[in-house]
Amino acid sequence: MQIDLWIGIVGMAATAIVGVVAGVLLRKAAAEKKLGSAEEQARHILEDAIKNAESAKKESIISAKEEIFQLKREADFDVKERRKEVSRLERRVAQKEETLDAKLEGIEKKELALQEKHKEADRAREEVRATMESQLAMLEKIAGLSREDAKAELVHKLDSEMQHETALKIAEYEERFRDEADAKARDILSLAIQRCAADHVSEISISTVQIPGDEMKGRIIGREGRNIRTIETLTGVDLIIDDTPDVITVSGFDPVRREIARIALEKLVSDGRIHPARIEETVEKAKREVDGAIKQAGERAVFETGVHGLHPELIKLLGRMKYRTSYGQNALRHSIEVSMLAGVIADELGVDVTTAKRAGLLHDIGKAVTAEVEGSHVQLGVDIATKYKESKEIIHSIMAHHNDTESTSALDFIIQAADAISAARPGARREDVENYIKRLQKLEEVAGDFEGVEKTFAIQAGREVRIMVKPELVDDDKMKILARDIAKKIEGELDYPGQIKISVIRESRTVDYAK
Repeated sequence: MQIDLWIGIVGMAATAIVGVVAGVLLRKAAAEKKLGSAEEQARHILEDAIKNAESAKKESIISAKEEIFQLKREADFDVKERRKEVSRLERRVAQKEETLDAKLEGIEKKELALQEKHKEADRAREEVRATMESQLAMLEKIAGLSREDAKAELVHKLDSEMQHETALKIAEYEERFRDEADAKARDILSLAIQRCAADHVSEISISTVQIPGDEMKGRIIGREGRNIRTIETLTGVDLIIDDTPDVITVSGFDPVRREIARIALEKLVSDGRIHPARIEETVEKAKREVDGAIKQAGERAVFETGVHGLHPELIKLLGRMKYRTSYGQNALRHSIEVSMLAGVIADELGVDVTTAKRAGLLHDIGKAVTAEVEGSHVQLGVDIATKYKESKEIIHSIMAHHNDTESTSALDFIIQAADAISAARPGARREDVENYIKRLQKLEEVAGDFEGVEKTFAIQAGREVRIMVKPELVDDDKMKILARDIAKKIEGELDYPGQIKISVIRESRTVDYAK
């Protein structure tokens, strides 16, 4: 029984072991099957991920290529614009270089010609001196008198004969002319002023442009300053964009260019489309508009004064003076006033009225080009009048209206008087007497602040300063250097219209006493 029992127990144990082994094998087979299915799913997931990655990579490459293409196109456009600007600047520089070369060549030729003339003058001077010495020696021998004795005798004889008669005549003429001239001058000037009364106005140039907001400033500047550079290049002015709200300042020495820039800016601001192509188109329209206004202003001035037969270019130059001011007085209105006053005065004096009006209208014509050409408005006016074949009387009156040359005719004095009346009437100019005196005093102080300067005199309303130097400290060579140094100091420290003439005078005196 016990053996059977053990046999049963062993059989049961074997059966259990076989069941356990079979279960393990079955679970292992099931696990291996599941593992194969998981590996298959993992392979499918990996393949899908690879496909998605490849697709995303292609999309990224396409997007990057499009962005690179866009950036390249923008860069090419900027490079093209900059090349255009560089090309324009190169053309301007080349033109200036050609102009400078021509001027230098002309100056060199003039210097050579002057050197030849100096040599010829020196030779002629030596010949004249030698001839005079020989003639004087011969005269001394014939007369039996020395040069000094003959001179003293002749001077004494002439002096004794002419002194008394000259003094009597001078006194007689002075008294008669003084009485007649004072009365006649008062009548003429009072009548001229009464018949040519003008409004008391003071015009100034517009140098600012109103804009709707500060956001517009950024649009005017443009990307990397492209728009503002285009405006400044096309108009020749400087645009000052600072913290001042709703305002852009236009700065430029040429009033016509400044007016063109102002009109163009106003059009661009009102239109809203601001880019280089639009700027070029707007500036061209503004130029045509200003040219038309200049022509109309010149024709209106000619019609108002009754001056006919002027060259068309002179009429245009007169119109340009509409944008030129001097101490706040409009140059064109001033020229019209001088023309009217000159006509009235000429009528009273019996001088040709038409010529007087014409000379008065053209007396400041040089101011139309002072912003473009170097030189005083007087000399420029003379050159312009000569170029367009005005009469010698009118050219000389232009030359003499600021006493740059001696007045020789009644017309010269008439233009001087009419010019002074128009400039001096109340309200004509902004500068009052106190500021005028201070300006002249400052001019004399600046000119006198140099070693060797003895006295300074500001004349011609500050258009010229004359400097008297000490001859023992300043020789002829130093005079030129001194004049240049004074001119540079005046340019750096003073504000003044037009230009100032610096005249340095060196005078040597020898004094002796007869005891």
